[in-house]
Amino acid sequence: MKTFQKPLTAGEEAEQCRLLREGTPAEARRAKEILVERNLRLVAHIAKKYQNADEDMEDLISIGCIGLIKAIDSFDDKKGRLATYACRCIDNELLMLLRGKKKMSREVSLFEPIGQDKEGNEIHLVDVIEQQQPDIVESMELSGRIQRLFVLLKEELTPRERDILTMRYGLNGTPEATQSQVGEKLGISRSYVSRIEKKALQKLRGKFEQESDNF
Repeated sequence: MKTFQKPLTAGEEAEQCRLLREGTPAEARRAKEILVERNLRLVAHIAKKYQNADEDMEDLISIGCIGLIKAIDSFDDKKGRLATYACRCIDNELLMLLRGKKKMSREVSLFEPIGQDKEGNEIHLVDVIEQQQPDIVESMELSGRIQRLFVLLKEELTPRERDILTMRYGLNGTPEATQSQVGEKLGISRSYVSRIEKKALQKLRGKFEQESDNF
């Protein structure tokens, strides 16, 4: 794989984002080019996750670049670093590609004849599939959501909310516990555990829905 330029420092990135917003048309155009060029390493890193999807790496990088450009166009530099935001945009673009190709492949190949039975009737692939095969796209999507969940547990919840969900749902290798068991361990009532748990889940659900709306 080709060698990509080093990422921008926080200060360099902030300056290019400023030029993109406030510079002359020529400055804004050049700033966008720099932001793309200096984040190609990130695109390649994310694209490597999808190498097992039978896609050419160059094609994956090209599609990932579309996600990167969309991220640059919609990024608010007051809310953190571009790379953090761009990761989700790049992932989203690649998953859209794979979902589209998966649907097309199913429509074409599953119903093509692959032979005949003893009576001369055509047999189609869909007729002989005994069980659903693992879906790489859905697996990657689930993996990404799980990773995002653990980030949100730290970013959005209070320590007590995080502790209660960790014990209730057996996160991080912790055995699952009932609300009563959690309450006994923390020295609070079962009903209070229930209220905190419900509030924490609402926070996480709201954040996931908000992020889905942004893509």
